[in-house]
Amino acid sequence: MRAGRFVAPFKRDRMTWIKPSFRWMMYRCGWGAKPGQERILAVEITRAGFEWALAHACISHYEPGAGETREEWGRRLRHSPVRVQWDPERSLQLAALPYRSLQLGLGGEAVPRYVDEWTVAIRDVT
Repeated sequence: MRAGRFVAPFKRDRMTWIKPSFRWMMYRCGWGAKPGQERILAVEITRAGFEWALAHACISHYEPGAGETREEWGRRLRHSPVRVQWDPERSLQLAALPYRSLQLGLGGEAVPRYVDEWTVAIRDVT
């Protein structure tokens, strides 16, 4: 990324994802072979930004017995700028492994924070 920042065609009005797992990222983009996903970027963000995202996150699915009703969870999800997902980690052959990797979906106020405040460096690691 020549600019070292997110620039067009990056869209601030859609959800973007932080995927700390390299193999999960490679799984999602088909090892850089999916159309429109041929470049793999390593994005370095601040610890404070990552902690803000976690503090303002809501898990992406309802967990019965977690201390809130489905309706309460639904309201929290609708108002949360960050979503947490846990997806199966992947092997080098892209097979699902028996443990999960964190993904954070950023929307709303989290996106400009990510783009303008938290991003320290962007490297093309294709």
